[in-house]
Amino acid sequence: MRRERWTLILVSEKGDNLRRVTFYTRTFQLALGAAGFLCAALLLAVGLVGFYGSRSIRTTLLERENATLSEELGLIQTRVGELGGEIGLAAGRDAELRTLAGLERIDQEVLQVGVGGPGSPTLDQHPLYRLDPELGAKAFSVVYDLDALERRSRLLRESMREASDSITAHRDLLESTPSILPTEGLLTSGFSQARLHPIFHEALPHEGMDVSAPMGNPIRAAAKGRVTFVGVRDGYGLVVEIDHGYDYVTLYGHASRVLVSRGQGVSRGDVIAQVGNTGIATGPHLHYEVRVNGRPVNPERFVLPGVVP
Repeated sequence: MRRERWTLILVSEKGDNLRRVTFYTRTFQLALGAAGFLCAALLLAVGLVGFYGSRSIRTTLLERENATLSEELGLIQTRVGELGGEIGLAAGRDAELRTLAGLERIDQEVLQVGVGGPGSPTLDQHPLYRLDPELGAKAFSVVYDLDALERRSRLLRESMREASDSITAHRDLLESTPSILPTEGLLTSGFSQARLHPIFHEALPHEGMDVSAPMGNPIRAAAKGRVTFVGVRDGYGLVVEIDHGYDYVTLYGHASRVLVSRGQGVSRGDVIAQVGNTGIATGPHLHYEVRVNGRPVNPERFVLPGVVP
């Protein structure tokens, strides 16, 4: 069988030179096929280079991001450790405050307020752990520590509030407890269930203490409180009575002049009256009484040594 041939004639620009190229159809088809294969191979190579090059770039970027994230997590862990130290100092201060407030210190196991138990998140549940176990472990550790510190800070905040309230109440009690001699002078008669009365000359209860002092000497409130009575009482003369709360009431008798009014608030040491000899008295002096739950007690029990106005 005669094979089909193709002839390609090439003519120069001057037209004086001709060239013929003859090839068979089969050869032409093979050449076209080879050229197509080479083009496809070239395109595939270019695509693979682009794909793997892009993948390499993405991998490099992810590695850099992971390194940055790891570094940031390391810094956060350092800050968490420093915060833990600060909370430790706060726990020490809280223990001191609770001691001052007369409260029991928080047990160390309770103070740790650890996390864990049923329902608590685990490391393998952390989303980052599935992508990168190392970074996931760091992130989980930071979250765990922060959660524990948050719990400790809440516990310490409540504990300090309790201690502060207790100290405030204790301070208020101290400020409201009679503790000074109301006027400067000489103790001439003490508390007694049966004292020989200087005027009636018979044994009668003496429910307070008498302090002899110059006429007009200042009489001071023995503690913080509120004036509940100002006026004249039989035997006591001109009187000031103060309710200090906590079941404490004080009475100041035989005054020559009163400088406060009923309902007025006073603090320890405030001048409330002046020494006199009103009522049944043999001379200027202060009759001072302290009552607890309505019962008279020895005022000397409430005068601190050396505390004299």
